[in-house]
Amino acid sequence: MKTRCTWCANSFEDYVKYHDEEWGVPVHDDQKHFEFLVLESAQAGLSWATILKKREGYRRAFANFDVLTVSTYGQGMVEELLQDSSIIRNRMKIEATINNAQRFIEVQKEFGTFDKYIWQFVGGTPIVNSWKNMNEVPVTTEESDALSKDLKKRGFKFVGSTTMYAHMQAIGLVNDHTVDCFRYEQLKSS
Repeated sequence: MKTRCTWCANSFEDYVKYHDEEWGVPVHDDQKHFEFLVLESAQAGLSWATILKKREGYRRAFANFDVLTVSTYGQGMVEELLQDSSIIRNRMKIEATINNAQRFIEVQKEFGTFDKYIWQFVGGTPIVNSWKNMNEVPVTTEESDALSKDLKKRGFKFVGSTTMYAHMQAIGLVNDHTVDCFRYEQLKSS
C-alpha cells in the first residue's frame, strides 16, 4: 500500500488519481495553467472535491480551456453557462473566468508565456517543503501573497492569496506532499 497525503485518504477514485498524477507536478503548459486557474478560481469557498467532480463540465463549458475562445465569451454565453448544471452556476465566477482569460492573454503578450510569468514567483524552481503532516501546511505564503497582489493589479478576479497558494500547490510551484507520501520524493527529485 502506498502512503499518501491524508487529504486524499478514503476519497473517491478521481481524487486519489488527481493526488497521485497531478497535484504538485510542475506545469509548464499555458493551457494547463489556464485550466488550473479556472478551476482554482471556481473553487473559492467550495471544496476541491466539488470542483474535481465538475472538471469535465468545465472542460466542455470553457472550450477545453482554450484561453482565446473563452476570452471572446459574451453576455449571451454567460446566460447560457448559468443554466449549465455541470459547472458552478455563479455569475461572478463565470464572468471572472472570461475576464481572467482576457488578462491571461495580456500576460502572455507581456512575458511571452504565462508559464514564464508565474514561475518567477518561485525563482523558476519549485519550493520543496518538508511537512510531516497536513496541519503544518500554510494556507498562504509570502509568494502566494505576491502572486495574488500582482494578479489583482493586472485585473484578475477570484485570485486571493489562499486561492493562489492552492494554485501554486496544484501546478507544482510548491511541493507540499507530506514527507511520508510516496509522491514527495518522486517530485523532490524530478
